[in-house]
Amino acid sequence: MTQDQLKQAAAEAAIDYVEGGIIGVGTGSTVNHFIDALAKIKGRIEGAVSSSEASTKRMKAHGIQVYDLNSAGPLSLYVDGADETTRHLHLIKGGGGALTREKIVAAASERFICIADESKLVDILGEFPLPVEVIPMARSYVARELVKLGGTPIWRENYVTDNGNLILDVRGMRIMEPAKLEQQINNIAGVVTNGIFALRPADELILGTPSGPKQIKP
Repeated sequence: MTQDQLKQAAAEAAIDYVEGGIIGVGTGSTVNHFIDALAKIKGRIEGAVSSSEASTKRMKAHGIQVYDLNSAGPLSLYVDGADETTRHLHLIKGGGGALTREKIVAAASERFICIADESKLVDILGEFPLPVEVIPMARSYVARELVKLGGTPIWRENYVTDNGNLILDVRGMRIMEPAKLEQQINNIAGVVTNGIFALRPADELILGTPSGPKQIKP
């Protein structure tokens, strides 16, 4: 099976968790498969809250009603992908730049199902560069603070988030204490948020494998 087929298998398995109401939908290539599968059962839900302009556009093209989180209220389910995940369901997200909205929708959701292909499962987070969303005027200051934490921050040039901010991708970190580091980085003035999802990890992981989708719970 190709990597894309593994993503699709994981995404389609997540449809079983959709029970109605308004659900949260993330961003990325695996989530695109989920949106396409969701379109086939869209009569089962009232609509969705999206974590990015790209996902909003894709859902609207399928005729799925997209709501603002402020009017939707608490969500029963959030489905999103990850750039890396451990068996503890701590994640690195934000390769696509939507980390802040993803973190907000995850926080507002009762249950967070992460969908990924098996290549995303790691023992220790950090090989994938950690995205940090920063207010533009704080970019250099935040970069200096990230160096003190042992990382090598690289400005994602010619890229602006949906919130109008910048991204620093931090390389060279072996993240042994994800929740602690998530908090430390978020405490730097000028950081909007970072791509570690450990304070609010996924509740369940659906991993696409050649032998079929595999569920992992912490």
